[in-house]
Amino acid sequence: MTKYVFVTGGVTSSLGKGIFASSLAKLLQARGLRVSIQKFDPYINVDPGTLNPYEHGECFVTEDGAETDLDLGHYERFLDVNTTQANNVTTGRVYLTVIEKERKGDYLGKTVQIVPHITDEIKRRMLILGQGNDFDIVITELGGTVGDIESLPYVEAVRQLRWELGAGNCVVVHLTLIPYLSAAKELKTKPTQHSVKELAKNGVSPDVLVCRTEKNLTDDIRHKLALFCNVDFNAVIEAQDATSIYDVPMHLLKEKIDSIILDKLRLNVRKRPDLTAWQEFLNKLQNPVAQVNIALVGKYVELQDAYKSIHEALIHGATAQQIKVNIVSIHSESITEKNVAEWMKNIDGILVAPGFGSRGISGKIEAIKYARTQNIPFLGICLGMQCAAIEFARNVLQLPTANSTEMDAHTKDPIVDLLESQEKITHKGGTMRLGAFACTVAKKTKTYKAYRQENISERHRHRFEFNNAYKEQFYTAGFVAAGINPDNNLVEILELTTHPWFIGVQFHPEYKSRVTRPHPLFVDFLQHALKQRVSKENL
Repeated sequence: MTKYVFVTGGVTSSLGKGIFASSLAKLLQARGLRVSIQKFDPYINVDPGTLNPYEHGECFVTEDGAETDLDLGHYERFLDVNTTQANNVTTGRVYLTVIEKERKGDYLGKTVQIVPHITDEIKRRMLILGQGNDFDIVITELGGTVGDIESLPYVEAVRQLRWELGAGNCVVVHLTLIPYLSAAKELKTKPTQHSVKELAKNGVSPDVLVCRTEKNLTDDIRHKLALFCNVDFNAVIEAQDATSIYDVPMHLLKEKIDSIILDKLRLNVRKRPDLTAWQEFLNKLQNPVAQVNIALVGKYVELQDAYKSIHEALIHGATAQQIKVNIVSIHSESITEKNVAEWMKNIDGILVAPGFGSRGISGKIEAIKYARTQNIPFLGICLGMQCAAIEFARNVLQLPTANSTEMDAHTKDPIVDLLESQEKITHKGGTMRLGAFACTVAKKTKTYKAYRQENISERHRHRFEFNNAYKEQFYTAGFVAAGINPDNNLVEILELTTHPWFIGVQFHPEYKSRVTRPHPLFVDFLQHALKQRVSKENL
């Protein structure tokens, strides 16, 4: 029988439930268990696909084309497994399902209510991953903070499930904050006590407390928390702030949280966690032998979570080569023709990020032009590739009005145009070209040298695409289609043959980068960025 772990949060938001859930899952996986994680978000949106990155961070895309919460990126990176639509559920999706059932008459004329209909749908979705016996343990992260109105149906669903599953089949972990008051020079437990009391008021008492803290928890504090929160003394877990998110599994291992969870789930697993590959990654991360400066040019750089997968993919690619990557975030709106050289003064590689809309496009194009003319390694992702095509058309092919129809619907030279499959679509949610698609990589290209294979599959999220009417002109001028979708002939990769390393991709390679299996494009990009740095230092 599949066992279940529910992770709730208290006191404040942004405590890192996703990182904790991923780290716990990694420890359990390292002991030979089959583990999956799912995220339940309390907002009414059906999925985060229509949310501004400033609102919710990046929108992560799974292999099956689901637009999901960014925490699923952490799940995939830590466990090196693919998630699906079933791994992310929102209140909007729950309500949509219930309303659709009501419209079909599935409730036989009953009055549809939060309890039992909404909670039953939540419970059904919580149990989906465990029904095929593909997993030994399913970890469910509940978004939001205990006490929020929108979280109440999820807490009630957990209360019911705990009773239905029975003792030993379900564990509730409460992630909380133990603030340090510098004036009093002490850690305060009262916020956590109130948070646990709020949870208990709704019928759920945690089995394990995970305490985010800046200082060590003394035995006295652990005893106080155990006593007043009604948990075992050894189930009060310290979670100090870590230098890197990748240190968290090792910190939790010292606290023996994997053993505590297994004990409460009545699982007799004698195998110790095998974290050899993980430790090797950490050793390289903590002991770099070189460093590079990478400019991340985007329109949402004020919020790091907006490009979370790109940040992590850069770290993975750099660490694999024992390089420290310094990510210099540059808002594309701040870049102009006059100041671009100053912005890129100490930069070894330029990455132009994805996005939507016309804001900041001119700055992206200026950054791309600088990378092209100054022979700086360049990686353009999604809109970044499209901007590279526009820049090349304007400044090399001498097509001054070249543009994307997303920015100018009436441009005379639509270098980037709306996909034919998107022309009749009016609804915005979940209707883009989403998920994994095949790509055939041309041999004798730098892209092929990076991938070392001809047939690849990458994840997409876009409505606009390079216009094949201009492919021959681009090819003649040296900007070649290095990757083509074999099913519909769409250009997936553009590569400049006259440049040391200048590649634009329509897909999102960052989604498939893993801690111990970095994406080859990021590895190769950073390798050439290091060459750029070394060549400048030798001048």
